[in-house]
Amino acid sequence: MGAQIDDFCSLMELEGHGPDVYVGLSPDYPWGRVYGGQVVAQALRAASSTVEEERHVHSLHAYFIRGGTSDEPIRYEVDRLRNGRSFTTRRVVARQSDGAILNLSCSFQKDEEQVDIQESSLPDDAGNPDDYESENWAPLLERRPTNSNWSSSSGRAATWLKVHGPIPDDPILQACALAFASDDVPTEAVSTSHPKMSEVRDGWSGYADLFIGASLDHTIWFHRSARADEWQFHDFRSHGLNGGRGLSTGEIFTSDGLHVATVAQEALLRERTR
Repeated sequence: MGAQIDDFCSLMELEGHGPDVYVGLSPDYPWGRVYGGQVVAQALRAASSTVEEERHVHSLHAYFIRGGTSDEPIRYEVDRLRNGRSFTTRRVVARQSDGAILNLSCSFQKDEEQVDIQESSLPDDAGNPDDYESENWAPLLERRPTNSNWSSSSGRAATWLKVHGPIPDDPILQACALAFASDDVPTEAVSTSHPKMSEVRDGWSGYADLFIGASLDHTIWFHRSARADEWQFHDFRSHGLNGGRGLSTGEIFTSDGLHVATVAQEALLRERTR
């Protein structure tokens, strides 16, 4: 059984186990494995614990190696790759008794007074989160899809998301919350490219009857700070399927149109044969 964790801040409370080693717990999830966004968020939290507070994460790149279990703690081992004058680089390996489950690299930058130009914009069809009904799969994440992503063939999945708060006005905790939420929509976008998605009934359960899916790797570029415990629009587009793998890229906006982050993910999508 997983730990009883009812709020995001408790999920981010990692226990130190020696120099640059941290241990986190997991709640249970409906599909029986640890949610990948949780492992990314906890790994980022572990890395940030070794970085000066005035340096903020601007990118991370993660590989999901195997599915984690909620039955045991996750050990995060941080490698201090470089402390530069402007940038700090860390590597984190997340482990359980069966071996590594995640390998993450992340980079932090000291704030610089430079131009700030936004080219992307909130899509016209995003609407307002109050326009849509909640479809939640876990108590920590509120989700309101703008369409029926699980039965769509549009090549796109778009959802309003927010992590249940309140979360303190701490840049790293808010970045961790965005990372937590960012693993929710990309696989849905990839799934919309599959011709059998038209056969899906009953949302997630119908999808799981037809497919085996998993996140393979995950990248986030953090552009601007924003509260992830307030509504953010996650808009993802599929780039197709090949060899059981699909790629999706997406952008994350606040409700007033601030471009917060860009995300890319490759996902595994296999048809069930038995």
